Parts: sequence; C-alpha cells; structure tokens
Amino acid sequence: MRTGIATVCLSGTLKEKMQACAIAGFDGIEIFEQDLVTSPLSPEDIRKMAADLGLGLDLYQPFRDFDGVTPDLLKANLKRAEAKFKLMARLGMDTILVCSNVATATIDDDQLRAEQLAQLAALAGDHGVKVAYEALAWGKHVNDYEHAYRLVEAVDHPNLGTCLDSFHILSRDWDTAPIEDINADKIFFVQVADAPKLSMDVLSWSRHYRVFPGEGQFELAKFMGHVVRAGYTGPVSLEVFNDVFRQSDVERTAVDAMRSLIWLEEQSAKWLASNAAAAGTSEQKAAGRRRYPMELATLPKVNEPAGFNFAEVKADDTAQLEKLLGQLGFEFEGRHRTKDVQLWTMGQARVIINEQAALHTEPAIAALGFDVDSPVIACARAQQLKAPVVSRKVQADEEVFQGISAPDSTEIFLCQGSPDGTAAWTQEFGEGLEHPRAARTAVIDHVNLAQPWQHFDEAVLFYTSALALEPQPFAEVPSPSGLVRSQVMQASNGAVRLVLNLAPVQQASAPKTYQEHIAFAVDDLMATARSARERGLEFLQIPANYYEDLDARFDLEPGFLETLQELNLLYDRDANGEFLHFYTATVGSVFFEMVERRGNYDGYGAPNAPVRHAVQYDSLHRA
Repeated sequence: MRTGIATVCLSGTLKEKMQACAIAGFDGIEIFEQDLVTSPLSPEDIRKMAADLGLGLDLYQPFRDFDGVTPDLLKANLKRAEAKFKLMARLGMDTILVCSNVATATIDDDQLRAEQLAQLAALAGDHGVKVAYEALAWGKHVNDYEHAYRLVEAVDHPNLGTCLDSFHILSRDWDTAPIEDINADKIFFVQVADAPKLSMDVLSWSRHYRVFPGEGQFELAKFMGHVVRAGYTGPVSLEVFNDVFRQSDVERTAVDAMRSLIWLEEQSAKWLASNAAAAGTSEQKAAGRRRYPMELATLPKVNEPAGFNFAEVKADDTAQLEKLLGQLGFEFEGRHRTKDVQLWTMGQARVIINEQAALHTEPAIAALGFDVDSPVIACARAQQLKAPVVSRKVQADEEVFQGISAPDSTEIFLCQGSPDGTAAWTQEFGEGLEHPRAARTAVIDHVNLAQPWQHFDEAVLFYTSALALEPQPFAEVPSPSGLVRSQVMQASNGAVRLVLNLAPVQQASAPKTYQEHIAFAVDDLMATARSARERGLEFLQIPANYYEDLDARFDLEPGFLETLQELNLLYDRDANGEFLHFYTATVGSVFFEMVERRGNYDGYGAPNAPVRHAVQYDSLHRA
C-alpha cells in the first residue's frame, strides 16, 4: 500500500513537514495550497527537495468552488485552474483535488455541473493533469460520493475521476459497499481520517476533530476493504484537520500518523479475510486478499497481554516508598545483584523501586511489564509500528527484557509469562527481610497514567496497535482543576487494565494536582485495610458527606457502612457485583490503591473518582 499524508496534518513550515514525513517513512505527500503559498521555497526547490527526500508529490489541494456557477464565474474559475495547472507542472505534480462547491454554487443542475466539469477536464488534459472530484460532506448541492461519481461517469473524460475521503463518507453514515461498483480507473485518490462520534455540525467536526486511523470510532477497515475490492492501487493518504496535531512536534506527529496507516493496513487485511464470503466467485474467495491489485502488508501476530508482570517506580529518595509499601503489606525481596534496584512483592503483584539515574527525581511511575506469549515477536511488531526501542544493560546470566517506549515516555517491557504467574527474573534479587510469607494473594489490578494533552490520541493508538488492548468508551470525571478525560485500555478478559487520563491543563506556576497510581487487587480488602492501619498507613481521608450520600444511594447495612467509614473505604455497586477500594497518600506523583472486586464487577468505582480528586487537591494545597 502506498502511503501518503497531507501537509495540513502537521505543524511547522513546509520544509519541516516534508522532512518529518520522510523521517516517518511516508511514500508521498499532498501539498496543501496554503503551505505552498506561505513557503519561501520556489516550486522548483520543493520539487528537488521532495526528490532528495524520496517523497512523491501525489496531490495538490484544494481547488474549491468550481461547479454549478454562472458563465462569468466559470470563466474566472477556468483561468484560476489553468494557473494552478501551470504551477503543478513546475512542482512535477499531476493530480489536483477539486471539491464540490460550497460557497458559489447558484445553479443546482447536474447537466450543467457535468458540462462545467467536462471543460475543466479538457483543460486539465491539455496540461497533463488529472482532476480528482470530491463530494464534501457539507457541499451545497453535491455531498454524496455516489453523486460525485455519477457526474464523473457523465463527463466520461480520461482526466476526470473521483476522490474518496473516509471522513466525508462516514461522517454522513453513507453506505460504503457501493464503492466496489466504482470503476477503479476512475478512483484517482483516496484520503482517510478517523474521528470520534460527536453530535455537532459536520463542518466544525471535520475542521477540528479529525484524528488518525485507530484514534477515533469510524469503521475505517471496512471502508478500506471496499476500496481494495474496487481494485484501487493508488496512494492511501491521511487528511486530518486537528488543532492539537497542528500544535505538536512535527516529527513525532508524523511518526504517529505513519503508525496509524500501518495499523489500518493490517486491520483492512483482517476485514477482507473475515468478509471473504462476500467477495465474488469461489476462485476469488479462495485467493483471499492476493486477488486484489493492492497488496496489504500485515504485522507479526500477537495475542493481548495475559497480565501485568511488574510496575516500576523511579525515585532518588526511596524511603517514603519503602515505608508505604511495607505498610500495605508488601514484602521486601532484596536488591538486584548488579543494579541499584529493589523488589517488593505481595502475592503476584510485583513493584520495582529503581534508584538508577534518579538524581533529584521525585517518585514517579517509570515502567510497566506485561506478560506476553512471545516477547521477541511482540517487540518486533511494536518496532514495525514505529515504537522506540528501550534497552537496559544486563549481565550474561540475567533476564533480557524486550522494551519499547510509550508516547508519555513510560517504558513498556514485554516479558515471558508463566502459567503460574511467577517471574524467573525475581531470582536475581536476594537478601530480603527474614520473615514468613503472608498468605495474602494480590495482583496488579490496573495502572492509571496521566497523559500529556498533545499525545493522548497517540497513546490510545499505541496501546491498541502495539499491545492489542481494546479502548473502552471514555468518561469525563470532574475534579477541582477541571474535567479529567479517562480512557480505559483493556484486555478482553480484564487481566490487563490500563487507564489513560487526560488531566486538565494547568498553569506552569501551579503545583501538580494530578497524579498517577498503581492499583492492587486483594481477596479481603477490609482485612488488608485493618492490617495496614496497624502498621501506621496514612489513608486518604474521605469526607463524612461521602458516606451519607453512599447510604442514600445504596441503603447499606448500618454495620457495613460504619466499617467503610472507619477504614476510609469507598464503595460502588452495579448489577454484576460490588467494588471496595481505598487510596494511600501521594508520594511524589505516585499513590497506591487497594481494591476488592466482588462478583463480576468490571468497573473502577467511577462515581468515587470526584471524591478522590477533591481530597487530593485539598491535601496538596494544604501541604
């Protein structure tokens, strides 16, 4: 699949955008007219630069408001088009995007539109240019891709074809199956964009909220499956208007964009394979995707993670962390034999405290380990998805972790899982505390990571594509600092739950009011809380008002409610079960949560999140 991206997707100058696209590995680019107009580079300079970078110049865009106009305006439009055709010759480009008219169309007549498009096609033919006619979702008279194609068919000129844009089609809920009926020779260009499902006018939705494939909710694999079945072989190019992307680091955004196309290519191949029954003759079905002119590459196949292997916190001064873990009931297993690293465990919940290269570092979550079937294959897949590799020095007889870096710089290690949940690398630690093992069992239930605002969508795609986690419907939680957007990434069986939180934007001078945490699941939370209290644990203090509200909502047994309040436990219930949990005080930017899931409760106590945010905010500002 030939990959492309419109320069409008990225921040920076045209030169910076082109360099970033080449670094990310794109085959070609669409030049957005405004990027060219504002560039100090001449068309000849841009042409040479593209050749030096190995980038094709695939599309010049957009040419607006051409069809359905009066004769005088048509004459002016043709003059304007000829100027662009001459410019394209200097750039070495042969395809231009022409949008259906939005602003100047005064005549709603398909015959007239076809006649005017025919004149444009003839002029384009004189200059060796192909015109890709696109139906904008908000076009004044043409807003349906099938309508646009009927006009192309009516003109029947070799230099006029259509452009299929996933946003303009899927935002209007148009059926994508008829794409297969379009003559492949008449599909001149394909643009893709994803988007969250929003209730707003389609123009504003398009101009501000498009995202890269895999970061929204459109059925893009299905769209692309129909495009491939139609026989299209040209570029598949990203056209994404997004306020955040156009403010973010250009190279990083370009890499995120390339990752999204790699992911889309794989998902499209899967869609074609799973929908082969509708793909024509028995011979065609048997041939699968190989019968289509466009070959779709796939990635190494991996299963979703089977569980958390460990969580790592980095800190310069570890005394408070050690005290907190000990109060919770974790056991100190000792230090690593060659590294300045500690291991603390409770059942199968493992926490590493890393003191290496941590000078002046406040305690913060630094790394997560996940159990996977084949770490080497999983890491190879992640690398093909443009994930940066993380390596750590090891001795000859030590476990080699396969590591990659997440968008927020959290290090992700892919570990060899074991049927009994143990980890071989723990044998590298020794000389821990001499005391009998507690019978209590525990696992890492979930980890909550705060995401920078400019990389939130990137993180969703990263964990979806590289770790096969599924994004759940996002929620917004009120806090004293503003709304916190919460996105759960989860394995299908709930063995891995990763919560990505987009914290409110804060002023640079303000203290950090949003933290991250690691949650541990135990069998008996009340017993765990009582034992922790005996060891002197400082619980997050929950207001009495919360328990009055809890009683009103759930009508709990008085003794049970009294125990919850006594131990600063929070409670939630749904049709499937119950959820009990408590929080510790924060150390650096980290706190811990202990949870107990009863029945088939699958949530996170979301109604209690505003209470936690408010108490933490108050505690931080009092401090």
